[in-house]
Amino acid sequence: MKKPELLLTPTKVEDISRLIKAGATAFVIGEEKFGLRLAGEFNRDQVKEAVRIAHESGVKIYVAMNALFHNDKLDLLPDYLKFLAEVEVDAVVFGDPAVLMAARENAPGLPLHWNTETTATNYFTANYWGQKGAKRAVMAREINMDAIVETKENAEVEIEVQVHGMTCMFQSKRMLLGNYMAFQGKDLKVEGRSKDRSLLLHDPERDAKYPIFEDENGTHIMSPNDICIIDELEEMLDAGIDSFKIDGILKEIDYLEKVTSLYREAIDLYFEDPDAYQDKKYHFLQEIEKIQPKNRKLDTGFFFKETVY
Repeated sequence: MKKPELLLTPTKVEDISRLIKAGATAFVIGEEKFGLRLAGEFNRDQVKEAVRIAHESGVKIYVAMNALFHNDKLDLLPDYLKFLAEVEVDAVVFGDPAVLMAARENAPGLPLHWNTETTATNYFTANYWGQKGAKRAVMAREINMDAIVETKENAEVEIEVQVHGMTCMFQSKRMLLGNYMAFQGKDLKVEGRSKDRSLLLHDPERDAKYPIFEDENGTHIMSPNDICIIDELEEMLDAGIDSFKIDGILKEIDYLEKVTSLYREAIDLYFEDPDAYQDKKYHFLQEIEKIQPKNRKLDTGFFFKETVY
């Protein structure tokens, strides 16, 4: 067995060194115009600096280009891909085949990770994109543990799974918040407020609060709870899942640093002594519960549910 990569989404360049010390071994960063639901905005100079910091520590940097691209943005892809190849990022995360086609022509040596966020539900599809040039498939958040393990057993590409953090429940390319405020006659600029934690969609029947924000890619409604699988890692570790992702969107660096260190300890302990992990795994969960925001409960997402789309 090999240890899985521990993948983080930092909010800014300054977070990277702290998260490396906490145990992160890879990061996903990028610009809003190219990537979906990033924890932070990284311009070209910041991408270059992030690569420098990470590579000095033997850590990887991936850049997100998994937005939904329309014709007006296609001309931007070649230059950005050439830049990413020049600064030696370790991979590009894509969902749209337009990125794959542009990469073949303009950055043929750049590794690609396929991530549509919703349609990576089986190993045939993962292997299809592998044959097209993808090195990795990022599994949908809505499939269960059995499906994840079966996919890994039959996959010809690396498999990445989110193990912690919030997930997206809804996205529209429309600026729904801005349009609503305009209809109400209110002068409130909401676009680009992804760092603002004050906007919530409240469901009183379920007593659930869904973070909601707008950016260049439209309107996003996030899950009311955070996934946490720190006490249920055994099956995926035994199966050889290649990458565990901790999503840092709408999270503070102190929280991310602590969560990263706990997952690092849990993974390392399992490889050293599986029985010791069994004895301590609930302690790891309790430590995360101590720092969890009061309005965001922890759950296991779809990991132990019947997969239904």
